[in-house]
Amino acid sequence: MSDPVKLAIVYYSSTGTGTEIANEIAAAAEKAGAEVRIRKAAELAPQSAIDSNPVWAAHHAATADIPAPTADDMEWADAVIFGSPTRFGNVAAQLKQFLDSLSPLWSQNKLADKVYSGFTSTATRHGGHESTLIALYNTIYHFGGIVVAPGYTDAVKFADGNPYGTSHFTAGGTDPVGDQTRNAARHQAERVVRIARALKDGSAA
Repeated sequence: MSDPVKLAIVYYSSTGTGTEIANEIAAAAEKAGAEVRIRKAAELAPQSAIDSNPVWAAHHAATADIPAPTADDMEWADAVIFGSPTRFGNVAAQLKQFLDSLSPLWSQNKLADKVYSGFTSTATRHGGHESTLIALYNTIYHFGGIVVAPGYTDAVKFADGNPYGTSHFTAGGTDPVGDQTRNAARHQAERVVRIARALKDGSAA
């Protein structure tokens, strides 16, 4: 049996939507034969800000045992799926801080030629689904990475409507992650693993 695809899921989530999507992606990727690491970007907000939102505080406590990502996770991975809530149409500072710490690997060309993809969520319907993912992918271009967006490569993408990656509209926290988002997440995971597998096998050959 060939060496399995190594997938790192590196994300940030304040109130739990991103964690649900990350777990759905992880389950689908493992079912597709990948070895998976889930890593949650370290919290940067002060405890007072976290405590001001009971949902945020509860999720922060519930996910305290999820390791923070490291450079080793990035070097280990054949593929990385990043996740971030939108922050004014951009990547959350917690995830961006980790990305900004990767210059040593970047300078050694150790982030190039890997497969990358992304997911996001917003509180408002048109609050930055596409712009957040496009902003994320700008970093990947600098890595020399291979962006594997889901596109409209499956019928589930016509339901979720975002070719750039899985995204979920939370309606201000009132709309939980449902089948539409879960189907999109599973398809994205399977596509990333399949293409990473082909690249890995081709390189080995």
